[in-house]
Amino acid sequence: MTQFDIIVVGSGPAGSAAAVTALKHGLSVAIVDKATFPRDKLCGGLFTGRSQMAMTSIFGLDVTPEMFLTSTHMRFSAKGKPIADIPNAPPMHLTMRRDFDAMLHAEAVNKGAVPYLGSPATEISEATKTVTLKNGVTLSYQTMIAADGVNSFVARTLFGRAFDPDKIAFGLEIETPMQPGRDNAVEADFDAAHWGYGWSFPKKKTLTVGVAGINSRNESMKANMAAYVDQVGGDTSLKYKGQYLPFGDYRKQPGRGAIVLAGDAAALVDPITGEGIALAMESGAAAAEACAEAIQAKAPDTAFQHYKPRVRPIQKELDQACRWRMLMFHPATEGHFKKAFQRGSALQMKYLDLLAGRASYGDLRWALIKRIPKLIWRMVKHRLGFPQPN
Repeated sequence: MTQFDIIVVGSGPAGSAAAVTALKHGLSVAIVDKATFPRDKLCGGLFTGRSQMAMTSIFGLDVTPEMFLTSTHMRFSAKGKPIADIPNAPPMHLTMRRDFDAMLHAEAVNKGAVPYLGSPATEISEATKTVTLKNGVTLSYQTMIAADGVNSFVARTLFGRAFDPDKIAFGLEIETPMQPGRDNAVEADFDAAHWGYGWSFPKKKTLTVGVAGINSRNESMKANMAAYVDQVGGDTSLKYKGQYLPFGDYRKQPGRGAIVLAGDAAALVDPITGEGIALAMESGAAAAEACAEAIQAKAPDTAFQHYKPRVRPIQKELDQACRWRMLMFHPATEGHFKKAFQRGSALQMKYLDLLAGRASYGDLRWALIKRIPKLIWRMVKHRLGFPQPN
């Protein structure tokens, strides 16, 4: 049996950030991942200003032309109809998750994390603090950080299931050849799926096209996807990749005792902007700080208690994002939101400031409060069957 201070399950952005942060505290770290790197990941690959700040702070890395395509052009639409075209947006970077995740994983290993790849965890014992892998290897830990994605094996072990499929989203995606003459605008369509959106993100050689929405509100996501691929001029013959996406229903108690959950395993994804990479890295680092604090206090079973106040600011942001989502996607108010977004350059820039990491949902609180009376009235009229304005 091999012993470690911290075992990190999953080596995406959350897991790699956790590993690097733990190593800074002089702790021994093992990274367990069912895959080997590089590996594919369903994700639009939009790397926001907030993600850039997190990566620089945690890994000491910066955006480079080799890994990222940078765009300052943002375009919003609804069923293909333009709502806003912003050619002077804050810089956004686009990357292939296959390459990006491999880079972060390599950083963690190069700094001293011990990798156990290609064999998933099959058994976790909280009593003995051990993890058994499919290949028979058994590892022991003082604390554990679960960063193993939306289908988290650790979450299933602790709580019986990783997520509620009726509350989270489902997404489909393809990587299609870039159309001749297509600019490098980052595109989002608010009507590509119910209670969700579509994305068309340029990369150096391809265009990442996808749709996602709350699973229970989309009876035929494949039909949504087909319509959107056709709308943006993608290759309609390509096979879709599909995956649950954990936005909108974060885990209120992301851990227990010596085990904490970070990133997608804790469902820390913004339901409006789709931001997940920054929250993964931030929560991974916070998880490692909490575990280090518990270990240094010689009380590893208190790791989750140390983690709760560190992750709560992210959870509060997601609470506020869900309130805004009600305004954006509720049938009684979505038309009102789209018109306000189309007319209001200030609202457009606030959205972009969120992506850039220059604003939080707290900065938008008063704008939401001012809309609450009208929002409630529209919802009442909708419930009573009054016709809604287009």
